[in-house]
Amino acid sequence: MKKYVCDVCGYIYDPAVGDPDAKIAAGTSFEALPDDWICPVCGADKGSFSLAD
Repeated sequence: MKKYVCDVCGYIYDPAVGDPDAKIAAGTSFEALPDDWICPVCGADKGSFSLAD
């Protein structure tokens, strides 16, 4: 699965880890995140992420 980076703060969403604080299970792809999911570091919306290199 592909990793995505927050263009605002540099946080990397890694599907292998998920987002435990938001109750997003490991193995959840970025595309499968809820539309209202936000960056756990800076609060940017999902549209502020791009594919990590």
